[in-house]
Amino acid sequence: MMAKILLIDDEADLLFLYTKALMADGFSTIMATDAETGLIKAKNEKPDLILLDLVMKPIDGFKIFSDLKKDLNTAKIPVIILTNLTRQGLYDEMINKGAVAFLEKTDYAPDEISAKIKSILQLS
Repeated sequence: MMAKILLIDDEADLLFLYTKALMADGFSTIMATDAETGLIKAKNEKPDLILLDLVMKPIDGFKIFSDLKKDLNTAKIPVIILTNLTRQGLYDEMINKGAVAFLEKTDYAPDEISAKIKSILQLS
């Protein structure tokens, strides 16, 4: 069965690049360019994993992450934080709150992110 990945990021061009790489690797993708849409899609589509940016407006990724973890319907969905935000202690903070991985956008090409998702979902 094809794993379904929800990407929540307000940078549409990046979403397109990530989606292309994920689909090339056999993933099914759902996109949301804002927090509110992302939350609705997480509840309705029940993805196997969520790729979440932290820097978004008007609602940021921290709020979405918190809402996802509080809702019983979405709390168990693994979330990878994918962001350019690199403040001190942020990695530990997000991992401690339940993120399965924390990746800096500049460090990972889309195909590397796809490989990371495969390893987290234990797909070969």
